Amino acid sequence: MRETPSLTVRPFVLGPDNVPLIATEREARQDVPLAVLSAMTHGRGRKAPAILESLAAALKDVDRDNAAVFVQFVDSCLTDPQAQQMLRDLMTAMQYFWRHPLAQEVREQGREEGRTQERAAAILRTLKWRQIDVPDAVRDRILASTDFDELGAWLDRAYEVDTASDLFDDERT
Repeated sequence: MRETPSLTVRPFVLGPDNVPLIATEREARQDVPLAVLSAMTHGRGRKAPAILESLAAALKDVDRDNAAVFVQFVDSCLTDPQAQQMLRDLMTAMQYFWRHPLAQEVREQGREEGRTQERAAAILRTLKWRQIDVPDAVRDRILASTDFDELGAWLDRAYEVDTASDLFDDERT
């Protein structure tokens, strides 16, 4: 006697070939979960702005908790850094997003960048106030630094140095 299989598994894989591209607000509002899948599978390249903007508009009609889950899901699936940043920028404008852990991370990153930029600006203001010439290379190095502690050391040195390049002298205290 021949045995008949009792179970046949046919996996269904989602991808750009079988998920429609949703790039208008009207389409996205009609089926938000499908718009989420569309953003996940098509959210890169030149069509990314239309796809992500239509999704963001549609998410305004969804309750905050579900919208936050959708955003996190799409964010984790986007492989294009520009598209990921675009989504984050779109979402930061929406009130519900501010409660989401991803939003907290984005805000903290922004605060840290702001503190770092302000410290770099304070170094340049101090040198200007002291009438010390700042060559472009020195200015560029100060503005390029993302190390808050390093900038703090340079700010302390800015009150004592004779030339702008002396800021980088690690022998000074």
